[in-house]
Amino acid sequence: MSDLAGTAVSALGGVGFDGFARIREIGPLGMITLRAKGIPGLDAAVNAAVGTGVPDQRRILHNGKRACSWMSPDEYLLILPYAETAVALDVLATALAGQHHLAVDVSDARAVFRIEGAKADQVLAKLSPVDLPALPEGEMRRTRAAQVAAGFWRDADGFTLICFRSVARYVFVLLSTSARNGSELNSTD
Repeated sequence: MSDLAGTAVSALGGVGFDGFARIREIGPLGMITLRAKGIPGLDAAVNAAVGTGVPDQRRILHNGKRACSWMSPDEYLLILPYAETAVALDVLATALAGQHHLAVDVSDARAVFRIEGAKADQVLAKLSPVDLPALPEGEMRRTRAAQVAAGFWRDADGFTLICFRSVARYVFVLLSTSARNGSELNSTD
């Protein structure tokens, strides 16, 4: 989504919260949903678009600021700098021409949050039915944050969570409340 000057803006303007874990909205990020399965040239097309291969089931592969995540047996989420989304779509269209696929820019339909700190897993443990201590780095988990569809993965510094932009404020409040220290829950301000 863009402001009046045409500059891409994130759902909540980069809002953040510091509790026993740090919550911050990041973005805007470029995101492309790619629907394809078993077609010739798929791995090369993804590599040309974001510099990774096609990940295995429930995995996310990174290449700097670019990534490709497995979302379902025939769906991948490509993540890249926002300004490069149109070029990546053209690359995919050229590489997969004549092949049965669908590539759609979903950048403005998503919100992205970082959950960081030594207890970042505890924030998500309150909201998602996932065995977080067993979740390895590089595994993409599609699940729920409370009752909202979300996907997240762990890296060395914490977690990245993706949700629909329409519920971004709600998810931020969920994450912030979950990251509050006990004494903050009783404050009246």
